[in-house]
Amino acid sequence: MNTVAAGFSKLGRLAQWAIVALFVAFGAMATVASAQAVPVTGYVLGVDDALDITVFGAPEASVKTRIKYDGTIVMPMIGPIQAAGQTNVSLAALIKKKLIAGNFYKDPIVNIEILGYSSRVVSVAGKVGAPGLYPLDKPYRVLDVLLKAGWIQGSQTVYLRRASDGKEIKLDTLELVRGSPDKDPYLEAGDTIFVPDAEFVYVQGQVLRPGPVAITPGMTVREALAAAGGVTALGSEKKVSLVRGNAKEVDAKLDAQVQPKDVLVFKEKLF
Repeated sequence: MNTVAAGFSKLGRLAQWAIVALFVAFGAMATVASAQAVPVTGYVLGVDDALDITVFGAPEASVKTRIKYDGTIVMPMIGPIQAAGQTNVSLAALIKKKLIAGNFYKDPIVNIEILGYSSRVVSVAGKVGAPGLYPLDKPYRVLDVLLKAGWIQGSQTVYLRRASDGKEIKLDTLELVRGSPDKDPYLEAGDTIFVPDAEFVYVQGQVLRPGPVAITPGMTVREALAAAGGVTALGSEKKVSLVRGNAKEVDAKLDAQVQPKDVLVFKEKLF
Protein backbone atom coordinates (compact mmCIF):
# COMPACT_ATOMS: atom_id res chain seq x y z
CA MET A 1 0.00 0.00 0.00
CA ASN A 2 2.81 2.36 0.89
CA THR A 3 4.36 1.72 -2.51
CA VAL A 4 1.08 2.46 -4.26
CA ALA A 5 0.58 5.64 -2.22
CA ALA A 6 4.09 6.77 -3.01
CA GLY A 7 3.41 6.18 -6.69
CA PHE A 8 0.25 8.28 -6.61
CA SER A 9 2.12 11.00 -4.70
CA LYS A 10 4.81 11.06 -7.36
CA LEU A 11 2.18 11.27 -10.11
CA GLY A 12 0.54 14.15 -8.24
CA ARG A 13 3.80 16.08 -8.09
CA LEU A 14 4.40 15.48 -11.80
CA ALA A 15 0.91 16.74 -12.59
CA GLN A 16 1.52 19.85 -10.50
CA TRP A 17 4.77 20.56 -12.32
CA ALA A 18 3.05 20.03 -15.66
CA ILE A 19 0.36 22.55 -14.74
CA VAL A 20 3.00 25.08 -13.64
CA ALA A 21 4.88 24.56 -16.91
CA LEU A 22 1.69 25.16 -18.88
CA PHE A 23 1.01 28.42 -17.02
CA VAL A 24 4.59 29.60 -17.65
CA ALA A 25 4.32 28.72 -21.34
CA PHE A 26 0.97 30.49 -21.71
CA GLY A 27 2.36 33.51 -19.87
CA ALA A 28 5.34 33.71 -22.20
CA MET A 29 3.06 33.38 -25.22
CA ALA A 30 0.83 36.14 -23.87
CA THR A 31 3.84 38.42 -23.33
CA VAL A 32 5.07 37.91 -26.91
CA ALA A 33 1.57 38.34 -28.29
CA SER A 34 1.17 41.57 -26.32
CA ALA A 35 4.51 42.91 -27.59
CA GLN A 36 3.59 42.07 -31.17
CA ALA A 37 -0.08 43.08 -31.06
CA VAL A 38 -0.93 45.01 -34.22
CA PRO A 39 -2.61 48.34 -33.43
CA VAL A 40 -6.21 48.84 -34.48
CA THR A 41 -6.42 49.01 -38.27
CA GLY A 42 -7.42 52.46 -39.46
CA TYR A 43 -6.39 55.89 -38.32
CA VAL A 44 -8.15 56.96 -35.12
CA LEU A 45 -9.23 60.59 -35.46
CA GLY A 46 -8.22 63.15 -32.88
CA VAL A 47 -8.10 66.83 -32.04
CA ASP A 48 -6.99 69.15 -34.87
CA ASP A 49 -7.21 66.55 -37.63
CA ALA A 50 -8.57 68.10 -40.85
CA LEU A 51 -11.44 66.36 -42.66
CA ASP A 52 -13.17 66.59 -46.01
CA ILE A 53 -16.70 65.22 -45.49
CA THR A 54 -18.69 64.67 -48.66
CA VAL A 55 -22.33 63.64 -48.90
CA PHE A 56 -22.63 62.67 -52.56
CA GLY A 57 -25.27 64.62 -54.42
CA ALA A 58 -25.76 66.96 -51.48
CA PRO A 59 -23.18 69.77 -51.44
CA GLU A 60 -25.26 71.58 -48.83
CA ALA A 61 -24.55 68.73 -46.39
CA SER A 62 -20.82 68.48 -47.21
CA VAL A 63 -18.09 70.32 -45.35
CA LYS A 64 -14.35 70.70 -44.87
CA THR A 65 -13.59 71.06 -41.21
CA ARG A 66 -11.15 70.43 -38.38
CA ILE A 67 -11.83 68.52 -35.18
CA LYS A 68 -12.16 70.96 -32.28
CA TYR A 69 -10.46 70.65 -28.92
CA ASP A 70 -13.57 69.11 -27.39
CA GLY A 71 -13.33 66.34 -29.99
CA THR A 72 -16.36 67.45 -32.01
CA ILE A 73 -17.12 68.73 -35.48
CA VAL A 74 -20.17 70.69 -36.57
CA MET A 75 -22.10 69.28 -39.51
CA PRO A 76 -24.69 71.17 -41.57
CA MET A 77 -28.25 70.18 -40.66
CA ILE A 78 -27.33 67.80 -37.83
CA GLY A 79 -25.04 69.99 -35.69
CA PRO A 80 -22.21 68.82 -33.38
CA ILE A 81 -20.93 65.25 -33.66
CA GLN A 82 -18.24 63.52 -31.59
CA ALA A 83 -15.45 62.78 -34.07
CA ALA A 84 -12.40 62.14 -31.89
CA GLY A 85 -11.93 58.45 -31.25
CA GLN A 86 -13.65 57.46 -34.49
CA THR A 87 -12.10 56.25 -37.74
CA ASN A 88 -13.12 57.93 -40.98
CA VAL A 89 -15.26 54.86 -41.76
CA SER A 90 -17.09 54.79 -38.43
CA LEU A 91 -17.59 58.58 -38.47
CA ALA A 92 -19.07 58.37 -41.98
CA ALA A 93 -21.48 55.68 -40.76
CA LEU A 94 -22.49 57.87 -37.78
CA ILE A 95 -23.14 60.89 -40.01
CA LYS A 96 -25.21 58.75 -42.37
CA LYS A 97 -27.27 57.43 -39.44
CA LYS A 98 -27.99 60.94 -38.18
CA LEU A 99 -28.93 62.22 -41.64
CA ILE A 100 -31.42 59.38 -42.01
CA ALA A 101 -32.76 59.80 -38.45
CA GLY A 102 -33.37 63.50 -39.10
CA ASN A 103 -35.30 62.69 -42.29
CA PHE A 104 -32.87 64.76 -44.36
CA TYR A 105 -31.98 61.94 -46.79
CA LYS A 106 -33.23 58.42 -47.34
CA ASP A 107 -29.94 56.61 -48.04
CA PRO A 108 -27.04 59.09 -48.27
CA ILE A 109 -23.55 58.06 -49.33
CA VAL A 110 -21.01 59.68 -47.00
CA ASN A 111 -17.27 59.71 -47.68
CA ILE A 112 -14.56 61.16 -45.42
CA GLU A 113 -11.03 61.97 -46.51
CA ILE A 114 -8.41 62.96 -43.95
CA LEU A 115 -6.72 66.12 -45.20
CA GLY A 116 -4.35 66.63 -42.29
CA TYR A 117 -2.99 64.25 -39.66
CA SER A 118 -2.24 66.25 -36.53
CA SER A 119 -3.37 64.26 -33.50
CA ARG A 120 -1.49 60.98 -33.99
CA VAL A 121 2.10 61.63 -34.97
CA VAL A 122 5.59 60.49 -34.03
CA SER A 123 8.68 62.68 -33.87
CA VAL A 124 11.86 61.72 -35.71
CA ALA A 125 14.93 63.67 -34.64
CA GLY A 126 18.69 63.54 -34.99
CA LYS A 127 20.76 62.18 -37.84
CA VAL A 128 18.16 61.13 -40.40
CA GLY A 129 17.55 62.31 -43.94
CA ALA A 130 14.40 64.28 -43.11
CA PRO A 131 13.69 64.81 -39.41
CA GLY A 132 10.18 65.92 -38.51
CA LEU A 133 6.69 64.79 -37.53
CA TYR A 134 5.22 61.73 -39.22
CA PRO A 135 1.54 60.76 -39.01
CA LEU A 136 0.47 57.31 -37.89
CA ASP A 137 -2.12 57.00 -40.63
CA LYS A 138 -1.76 53.21 -40.32
CA PRO A 139 0.21 50.81 -38.09
CA TYR A 140 3.92 51.60 -38.45
CA ARG A 141 6.99 49.95 -36.99
CA VAL A 142 10.20 51.89 -36.24
CA LEU A 143 11.82 50.72 -39.50
CA ASP A 144 8.85 51.98 -41.55
CA VAL A 145 9.13 55.51 -40.19
CA LEU A 146 12.92 55.60 -40.43
CA LEU A 147 12.60 54.74 -44.12
CA LYS A 148 10.00 57.50 -44.58
CA ALA A 149 12.42 59.88 -42.86
CA GLY A 150 15.21 59.14 -45.33
CA TRP A 151 16.98 56.50 -43.23
CA ILE A 152 19.72 57.07 -40.68
CA GLN A 153 22.72 59.31 -41.36
CA GLY A 154 24.46 58.76 -38.05
CA SER A 155 24.88 56.11 -35.38
CA GLN A 156 23.90 52.49 -35.89
CA THR A 157 21.99 52.73 -32.60
CA VAL A 158 18.47 54.18 -32.53
CA TYR A 159 16.63 55.33 -29.41
CA LEU A 160 12.85 55.09 -29.07
CA ARG A 161 11.18 57.04 -26.26
CA ARG A 162 7.64 55.96 -25.45
CA ALA A 163 5.10 58.72 -24.87
CA SER A 164 3.00 56.47 -22.62
CA ASP A 165 5.57 55.96 -19.86
CA GLY A 166 8.73 57.83 -20.93
CA LYS A 167 10.63 54.56 -21.24
CA GLU A 168 13.64 54.67 -23.57
CA ILE A 169 14.31 51.64 -25.75
CA LYS A 170 17.68 51.08 -27.41
CA LEU A 171 17.42 49.55 -30.90
CA ASP A 172 20.05 48.28 -33.29
CA THR A 173 19.63 49.12 -36.97
CA LEU A 174 20.92 45.73 -38.08
CA GLU A 175 18.18 44.05 -36.07
CA LEU A 176 15.63 46.42 -37.60
CA VAL A 177 16.58 45.60 -41.19
CA ARG A 178 16.76 41.87 -40.45
CA GLY A 179 13.04 42.03 -39.88
CA SER A 180 12.89 40.60 -36.38
CA PRO A 181 9.43 41.72 -35.12
CA ASP A 182 10.41 41.73 -31.44
CA LYS A 183 13.33 44.08 -32.27
CA ASP A 184 11.19 46.42 -34.40
CA PRO A 185 8.25 47.54 -32.25
CA TYR A 186 5.06 49.21 -33.40
CA LEU A 187 4.89 52.95 -32.78
CA GLU A 188 2.33 54.80 -30.68
CA ALA A 189 1.13 58.38 -30.95
CA GLY A 190 3.59 60.78 -29.31
CA ASP A 191 6.61 58.46 -29.51
CA THR A 192 10.00 59.94 -30.37
CA ILE A 193 12.70 58.29 -32.48
CA PHE A 194 16.19 59.73 -32.05
CA VAL A 195 19.30 58.88 -34.06
CA PRO A 196 22.48 60.31 -32.44
CA ASP A 197 25.66 61.29 -34.22
CA ALA A 198 27.78 58.40 -35.45
CA GLU A 199 30.66 57.30 -33.25
CA PHE A 200 34.09 57.37 -34.85
CA VAL A 201 37.48 55.74 -34.78
CA TYR A 202 40.38 57.82 -36.10
CA VAL A 203 42.73 56.22 -38.62
CA GLN A 204 46.07 57.91 -39.19
CA GLY A 205 49.50 57.28 -40.70
CA GLN A 206 50.16 55.39 -43.91
CA VAL A 207 46.56 54.98 -45.14
CA LEU A 208 44.95 56.30 -48.31
CA ARG A 209 42.18 58.26 -46.56
CA PRO A 210 43.30 59.25 -43.08
CA GLY A 211 40.67 60.70 -40.76
CA PRO A 212 37.55 59.67 -38.85
CA VAL A 213 35.75 56.43 -39.77
CA ALA A 214 32.20 55.79 -38.61
CA ILE A 215 31.99 52.71 -36.41
CA THR A 216 29.68 49.87 -37.37
CA PRO A 217 28.64 47.17 -34.86
CA GLY A 218 31.53 44.81 -34.13
CA MET A 219 33.98 46.76 -36.32
CA THR A 220 37.54 45.44 -36.24
CA VAL A 221 40.85 47.17 -36.91
CA ARG A 222 40.91 45.44 -40.31
CA GLU A 223 37.47 46.85 -41.20
CA ALA A 224 38.46 50.33 -40.06
CA LEU A 225 41.53 50.11 -42.29
CA ALA A 226 39.36 49.05 -45.25
CA ALA A 227 37.05 52.02 -44.64
CA ALA A 228 40.14 54.26 -44.73
CA GLY A 229 41.08 52.91 -48.15
CA GLY A 230 43.79 50.50 -47.04
CA VAL A 231 47.47 51.18 -46.54
CA THR A 232 49.66 53.19 -48.90
CA ALA A 233 52.56 51.69 -50.82
CA LEU A 234 54.78 52.56 -47.88
CA GLY A 235 52.41 51.34 -45.20
CA SER A 236 52.19 48.00 -43.44
CA GLU A 237 49.03 46.29 -42.19
CA LYS A 238 51.15 44.49 -39.59
CA LYS A 239 52.56 47.66 -38.06
CA VAL A 240 49.60 49.32 -36.42
CA SER A 241 49.38 50.90 -33.01
CA LEU A 242 46.35 51.81 -30.93
CA VAL A 243 45.78 54.74 -28.59
CA ARG A 244 42.69 54.37 -26.40
CA GLY A 245 41.77 57.20 -24.05
CA ASN A 246 44.69 58.27 -21.90
CA ALA A 247 46.43 54.91 -22.17
CA LYS A 248 49.80 54.50 -23.79
CA GLU A 249 50.20 53.51 -27.41
CA VAL A 250 50.15 49.73 -27.85
CA ASP A 251 50.39 47.32 -30.76
CA ALA A 252 47.03 46.30 -32.22
CA LYS A 253 45.90 43.15 -33.98
CA LEU A 254 43.84 43.39 -37.15
CA ASP A 255 41.05 41.25 -35.70
CA ALA A 256 40.70 43.33 -32.51
CA GLN A 257 37.46 45.26 -32.12
CA VAL A 258 37.66 49.03 -32.09
CA GLN A 259 35.91 51.35 -29.65
CA PRO A 260 34.63 54.92 -30.08
CA LYS A 261 37.41 57.54 -30.19
CA ASP A 262 40.17 54.95 -30.69
CA VAL A 263 43.17 56.22 -32.66
CA LEU A 264 44.78 53.75 -35.06
CA VAL A 265 48.18 54.58 -36.52
CA PHE A 266 49.45 52.53 -39.46
CA LYS A 267 53.20 52.86 -39.77
CA GLU A 268 55.70 52.46 -42.59
CA LYS A 269 56.94 48.98 -43.38
CA LEU A 270 60.58 48.09 -43.00
CA PHE A 271 62.51 47.42 -46.20
